[in-house]
Amino acid sequence: MTSHTVRSPGAFPRIRMRRNRYDGWTRRLVAENRLSTDDLIWPVFVIEGENRREAVASMPGVERLTLDLLTEAVAGARDLGVPCIALFPVVPREKKSADAAEAYNPENLMNTAIRAIKAQVPDIGILGDVALDPYTSHGHDGLMEDGRILNDETVEVLARQAVSQADAGVDIVAPSDMMDGRIGELRDRLDAHGHQWARICSYAAKYASAYYGPFRDAVNSGGFLKGDKRTYQMDPANTDEALREVALDLQEGADMVMVKPGLPYLDIIQRVKQSFAVPTFAYHVSGEYAMLKAAALNGWLNYDAALMETLLSFRRAGADAILTYAALDAARLLKQG
Repeated sequence: MTSHTVRSPGAFPRIRMRRNRYDGWTRRLVAENRLSTDDLIWPVFVIEGENRREAVASMPGVERLTLDLLTEAVAGARDLGVPCIALFPVVPREKKSADAAEAYNPENLMNTAIRAIKAQVPDIGILGDVALDPYTSHGHDGLMEDGRILNDETVEVLARQAVSQADAGVDIVAPSDMMDGRIGELRDRLDAHGHQWARICSYAAKYASAYYGPFRDAVNSGGFLKGDKRTYQMDPANTDEALREVALDLQEGADMVMVKPGLPYLDIIQRVKQSFAVPTFAYHVSGEYAMLKAAALNGWLNYDAALMETLLSFRRAGADAILTYAALDAARLLKQG
């Protein structure tokens, strides 16, 4: 996405803007932005057990899958041309703790899933969520003491978590916690453990948003959350702060940056892309997806058309890739032309 100065080269009737809209082939020829399957990342939820799927009630069409079913689904995504998945574990209550020790267990559900997917579907990328909220008994992304989220102590656990995922074979570690200084520590720790080629996708501008509710249902963390996350996730009122966050993460070694949520923050995506010209991802989050689905199920929207318009808006704003729960729906529509 590039910025241009708009100059009027003429006037009606010599200039008729509708001429280039007259035929389908012309519209395709002069299109400024395009969406392809290469732009899609599919978030998936893995649960323990075998041959079991659980519908996420607040996200119609989304299911938690056991690993045997998940590997089949990931192979299907690969066949549709989706280049990468984002993996999220649903951690049982008994494995959650105040210190989130399960997060860096080499044999935890996340690392087991990474190894299995890489063994069975090696030609798809895996983006691994690096955050403690699935693993903490209080539902926060960091360690807590006397009601405060501890920054540096959390970063130490995140670094151990990231290394354990890289050991398992993850392609991209994606810290979504919003602790200060975590990108530099992850980069140093990954390099020290021989993972120089592991990429870091930083959730650099992650806002304290009302649109995350269905996701917390999906990973079973919402019911554990005590308080809110406003002391570490960003204030929705701020834009310049997002640029500072992105700049710091790039200086510390991030390979890609993420803006989350997507639709309410298209201006942030645009500013980040124009300011830094680095790979910029947008997260079409659970609440955004749920709104589309709910409206479509009530007959208020054409789901296919609204979905593709929504995803194209991210590309128009400057996003290079889009995490969306509708990735498979979009890929099928793109394949159909």
